[in-house]
Amino acid sequence: MIRLKFIPVLTLALLAVEIGYAQDTTAIKKPTVVAKLKPYNQVITAKAITKTGLFSVHQIDDRYYFEIPDELLSREFLFTTRLSKVPTGSPRYGGDLMNAIIVSFEKASGDKLYVRAITNAAQSDSINVLSKAVRNSTINPIIMVLELKSRGLDGKSSVVDMTDFYLKDNLISGFHPAAKKQLGTGAAAADRSALLSMNAFPGNIEIRSMKTYALGAAPRPAANDGDGGPADASPAVSGNAGVTFEISNSVMVLAKDAMQLQAYDPRMGFKSDSYSIFTDKQQKVDERRFIIKNRLEVKPEDLKRYQAGELVEPKVPLVYYIDPATPKQYRKYMIAGINSWNEAFKGAGFKNAIIGKEWPENDKSMDLEDGRLRVIRYMPAFSPFVDNNQVTDPRTGEIIQTYIGWSHSQVKTLHDWYMVQAGAVDAGARSMQFSDELMGALIQAEITRTVGFTLGLTENLRSSTAVPLEKLRDKNWLASNAFNNSIMDYNHYNYVAQPADQVSRKGLIPRIGDYDKWAIKWAYTYTGAKDFEADKKIRLAWIANNAKVGNNLIFGSQAATTSPNEITNPAAQWEDLSNNPVKAASLGIENLKVVMANLVKWTTTGDNTYYNTSDLYLTLVSQYSFLMRIAYTQIGGVNEDIKSIEQVGDVYTPVAKNIQKEAIAFLRDEVFNTPQWLFEPSVLNKFRKPAKKEEVTRMQDNALLYLFGTNRLFRMNAATMRFGKEKVYTVDEMLTDVIAGLFGEIKTHQLVDGNKRYLQKSAVAFMLKSLAEGDVIPDPTKDVQLAGTDVPVVLRSQLSALMTQCKAAIPSYSDPVMVAHLKYISDKIDHALNPKN
Repeated sequence: MIRLKFIPVLTLALLAVEIGYAQDTTAIKKPTVVAKLKPYNQVITAKAITKTGLFSVHQIDDRYYFEIPDELLSREFLFTTRLSKVPTGSPRYGGDLMNAIIVSFEKASGDKLYVRAITNAAQSDSINVLSKAVRNSTINPIIMVLELKSRGLDGKSSVVDMTDFYLKDNLISGFHPAAKKQLGTGAAAADRSALLSMNAFPGNIEIRSMKTYALGAAPRPAANDGDGGPADASPAVSGNAGVTFEISNSVMVLAKDAMQLQAYDPRMGFKSDSYSIFTDKQQKVDERRFIIKNRLEVKPEDLKRYQAGELVEPKVPLVYYIDPATPKQYRKYMIAGINSWNEAFKGAGFKNAIIGKEWPENDKSMDLEDGRLRVIRYMPAFSPFVDNNQVTDPRTGEIIQTYIGWSHSQVKTLHDWYMVQAGAVDAGARSMQFSDELMGALIQAEITRTVGFTLGLTENLRSSTAVPLEKLRDKNWLASNAFNNSIMDYNHYNYVAQPADQVSRKGLIPRIGDYDKWAIKWAYTYTGAKDFEADKKIRLAWIANNAKVGNNLIFGSQAATTSPNEITNPAAQWEDLSNNPVKAASLGIENLKVVMANLVKWTTTGDNTYYNTSDLYLTLVSQYSFLMRIAYTQIGGVNEDIKSIEQVGDVYTPVAKNIQKEAIAFLRDEVFNTPQWLFEPSVLNKFRKPAKKEEVTRMQDNALLYLFGTNRLFRMNAATMRFGKEKVYTVDEMLTDVIAGLFGEIKTHQLVDGNKRYLQKSAVAFMLKSLAEGDVIPDPTKDVQLAGTDVPVVLRSQLSALMTQCKAAIPSYSDPVMVAHLKYISDKIDHALNPKN
């Protein structure tokens, strides 16, 4: 069971308005008689409590009104919905983003305002004749109609009653359908809902409400690690009682002076967005893809100093606040994690570009729900997670809202992973209660990585491969270098360093590395270029001159939909380390053996049960499974090195045959030969009844499943056809080596223990399954299938040889179980290959 659990982040970077809209419950039905507008003072009476900011908001008893100036009717507004307070058992937490959409208001006939969703599907410069066709053929959908109650005193503003807008469900202020599905909520109950407040700020309006929803389907549990278990308990209420949330809605006007677009390139790890471009001279529609990042600008008065190479402070720094609910002993480490990015921003020419601050608890003008503020919210959640979400301007990719959620239980996750991966080296990691200094260092690293995502960065799973294996054991090198080269590479800790290496804690915990500094420099440096194409040319030249295959500025990742067990580019995966990941995995195993030998001792101090021992054992086995996966994903792997046309060499090359053979040798020694150290009775007998499949056995099964699965065998065959059998590890070679490792004892007539006999039977079953999948008529509609390839031929040949070997070995054994086992395997293969027998 993998102990890492993450709450799924609802991807709302903007919830693009899709074709087709559900009926809006706040839309106004056509009246039979058109009511005349009332005079302003009959609507906004003397009882009104008025707050002025972006525009005026008025409260009269329990009714709330917007007074929108006409000059803002053509502007684009960002509406966001976040949770503020949640019921016990909710799979989402306070601060979580639940909806985001950009709309504009425009006057309509009959004293109404149209609310139009902004989709930005196509762009065309006005100098192109084609721009007329774009304007004539595209229209942003009207998703709501608001009735005007009055016009402003000066006749230049529109007064609308927004009470029902925020109390009832609609596409703008309600939950996104995906969020409603996860929460299991039905319709809002107006009689059990209320607006709590509206506040006006210079650039935004903040609304708080309490809304009660009927419960539909049972709430979906939060995402977990794949073990099938729930994250938090379901709400302890019936569907009739419903469920109540406090909700924060924000209305923010988008800037008139939009941030300049910056071109995306797949060789750099940044999130991106795009739109279509239409011009008169093109022969196909072009896509303009641009990166997502924060606006960071040079003050006009500092431009000359900046261009001369002097560090300057940005016009508006990136400020992050720490939730006052955060335990005091952790706050300084979170702030340090935020501020650590300043070293990277120096490469872009800025000092004090990013600032972490404690929340000013006595400042009544500050509101945690203010959408303009970046806040790290501390969640009293049982499930461990760190999440982040941003809302971006679809016109430019500018990040205009940022939020980070930190689960209280994430502290335990960091503890457990550090004990398992670094406990053999760091004596401070050998207890259930870490010092504040150690826990603070772990929190700082995790916050640093998470803040990196809010800067627009994505995971760089390739960066660790730029580090030579021996450097991960060199205490002097690690004193000044990050062990994985990038905080954005998803590695927990340095599990390669051995106890004898005397590596300090600094060399065990991830930190900002060379790639991170380069990525920030590339994205945030002001080039002075006046348009998209000129800026693009400059930045692409930087990549060509700096980020080359094999150096420490390389970037690589996997598709978001790719299973970690089925990755095709093994150089870009979670938890791998160094330029020799298989050897690194072997060293990781050595450290796990040290932890396992001391597991009971380290986890039972001051505790009269073995709950902690059980928990840490599962974490240890999870790490073992990661190391196992690093090995079997090398098999049939193809390296992907994205290049532009001026860079020499191929983009796709096979993983070297010797590396794949080393991976099979690792699996033979550490997985297929029973890892008795993980089955140690003196440990397992403390907390685990022998009544179900052991976790280790499950992991061993997985290794065989993915080795002999259709996808891997097909990829290996395809690689052989593309690159030639001299350059790749063929299916026949792999099966020969795996069978030799699994059934080696049979050749020398040695007894096989029960665990390995289980694996032998599993291996035969998986091979027969793939053979059966290949023995069918090829389906031309499928991209991946074994039918028609050489794989079934090779499988039949290997299974036939194994059957003969097992039959021949039977007379050499006197042990009745071994005799029955070999007869079972040979009969099973014989029945599959020769059904008539």
